[in-house]
Amino acid sequence: MGTVESVEAKPHLILLHGWAMHGGIFAPLLPHLQRHFKVRCIDLPGHGSQQDSTLPLEFSPFWQGLLPTLERPVYVLGWSLGGLFALHGALLFPEHFRGLILMNASPSFVARPEWPQGMPATVFRQFAADLAQDYDGTLRRFFMLEAQGSEHLRADLRRLQANAFEFGRPDPEVLRQGLYLLENTDLRTQLPQLHVPSLWLAGRRDRLVNPAAMQAAAEMAGGEFHCDEHGGHAPFLTHPEAAADAIRIFAEGVHA
Repeated sequence: MGTVESVEAKPHLILLHGWAMHGGIFAPLLPHLQRHFKVRCIDLPGHGSQQDSTLPLEFSPFWQGLLPTLERPVYVLGWSLGGLFALHGALLFPEHFRGLILMNASPSFVARPEWPQGMPATVFRQFAADLAQDYDGTLRRFFMLEAQGSEHLRADLRRLQANAFEFGRPDPEVLRQGLYLLENTDLRTQLPQLHVPSLWLAGRRDRLVNPAAMQAAAEMAGGEFHCDEHGGHAPFLTHPEAAADAIRIFAEGVHA
């Protein structure tokens, strides 16, 4: 008689969302992941169910609050801004990580000397300035960039907007804090010290994070790199089954 794997026997996987979103954005991905993992979506401070959190949107306070709730070492997936939180945690607290998955995330989102793969600083700063002047229009343009690569662009665009506003309009100050992290964080030099198995999932059609940046980061970290030739910035919306398969295969390799 074959054995039946209980939910508790499955490895634990934490999902960290991106800028202006919350954990509910991963809904299309969950049915595919839950066959293989015990999944937990975490809202970053100031986002979603944590809009009233007193924690600042900063890396260390976030992990100091989360680590005591972890029952065992976990896999952590960070998408976009969530990727910076995930990478920061893996660098500082590797004993709590079984594996790290960076989905459409870069150790340095903005271009710097010897890092032309990042977004041009002038483009990023203009986006921040536009947010201050035209909140609604800037978010609409951002959602459009995230949905690029989708075969169902309009439907996914509506899903992104509905998710972002599910708990009300995101606080402009929290959004500015997130942009500050994206502009000023640079973890490239720490990648060779990453002692956690890592998978870097990119999308060839991503208009926000250059796949070349993720490939270079994977090489510096000694991790695995996978690029979806048809994927954009939000593969959990556009190709959830393929994204889940890549995560599962990575975890199986770590377990082996």
